[in-house]
Amino acid sequence: MASPPPPSSSGVLEREVVLGRGGCGSPPPPGPAVGLRVAQRAGGGPGVVVWDAALVLARFLDKSAAHRPAPPGRRLRLPLRRKAALELGAGTGLVGLVAACLGANVTVTDLEEVQDLLKMNIEKNQHLVTGSIQAKVLKWGEEVTDFLPAPDYILMADCIYYEESLEPLIKTLKDLSGPETLILCCYEERTMGKNPEVEQRFFELLRKDFELEKVPLDKHDEEYRSEDILIFIIRKKRTVNSSCDKQGGDC
Repeated sequence: MASPPPPSSSGVLEREVVLGRGGCGSPPPPGPAVGLRVAQRAGGGPGVVVWDAALVLARFLDKSAAHRPAPPGRRLRLPLRRKAALELGAGTGLVGLVAACLGANVTVTDLEEVQDLLKMNIEKNQHLVTGSIQAKVLKWGEEVTDFLPAPDYILMADCIYYEESLEPLIKTLKDLSGPETLILCCYEERTMGKNPEVEQRFFELLRKDFELEKVPLDKHDEEYRSEDILIFIIRKKRTVNSSCDKQGGDC
């Protein structure tokens, strides 16, 4: 994956992410590639940088969009057009922007201090959006009523890094997701410090209420993939209706 350009004198740099031919969310007749232009900052914390996991998930969404034809069995198909999607820990908003370009109605969420960057990137790329996109503040572990009903998709890229954030993140996933919600989680495995323990703890907590399916590497985008970057499709476990239990019936 290519390195980002050097920062400008203002500390802001721009990264281009090229999507499929024919334009964001458009049918795929031959045409020029379309590039999202995403601003990031040279400093200010992890939420203001385009991380490799975000690039991998963004290109995976583009590759998997249901309107792009492919031989049966060659890739996963994720219908995004007219679907509701919510991105957690959006940072620069790249993943949510790609989903919006592919026709989804997207809410990108992060802390208050990242909202100006999110809104800047939405404005920069609004002409490519074929669904809709808005930015909102969402702090993990807090009330999610304003984000319900449950979206069709929850998107998260490199959100597993602070031990103290794991339980609030899991709570938010439980509160936001419904029985039909697909959670797409992409993260980079890291071996430094406590990272392996944090990742292990996250998946231990997650498996209590969710089922996980790892996306094989050959289903990732051909250019934007890495052995160290994993994508999981996550679904809430279905609970058995108590009245069915009492009656001894099937649910």
